[in-house]
Amino acid sequence: MKRLRITNDHGWTPRTLRKQERKIKNALLRQRVMAVRLVMEGYLGKEAASMVNVCRQTVSHYVSLFNEGGLELLLHRDFSPGREPFLTEEQQEKIKQLVLTTTPAELGWDVASAWNTKLLQSYVEKHFGVCISREALRKLLHRKGLSWTRPTYTLAKGNPDEQKQLEKQMDLIKKLDHQGHRRCRSSVHR
Repeated sequence: MKRLRITNDHGWTPRTLRKQERKIKNALLRQRVMAVRLVMEGYLGKEAASMVNVCRQTVSHYVSLFNEGGLELLLHRDFSPGREPFLTEEQQEKIKQLVLTTTPAELGWDVASAWNTKLLQSYVEKHFGVCISREALRKLLHRKGLSWTRPTYTLAKGNPDEQKQLEKQMDLIKKLDHQGHRRCRSSVHR
């Protein structure tokens, strides 16, 4: 097997590459630079591969990239665009607004007072013609800044003064009940 060689150092030395390694936060990219530096320092491809925990062919690929385009090409990574989203950005925003501003009961969709992924799944299929998993819906809502919480019940039309008065009465009842409970316990022990 032929020894790996750096044929064009692009002005980099092992020392400057080591300094560059320390600046790189992404571990996989740092690993690439380290592999090239080790080869530049005279290590065999298989030794460098063992040190950075990759196979020899990977180190050979890194050296080839570095020789061709320097550090810029070595650190450049193309990512595939990924899968097309199930819903357009506009549809996703409609779902977010739907969850924030309405309840299934208000729309006559269900008697529930809050949306859940099962109801949303049915709603999306009927209104957008898209079959989407409940987990995908949960992730979509999370990306839109929403998180799941248990619904709480509040009296929207309640009088604030009457509510405060009721709270005071409840506190007094609890206090009296607690004192009575304590008296009962103390009389049992006698």
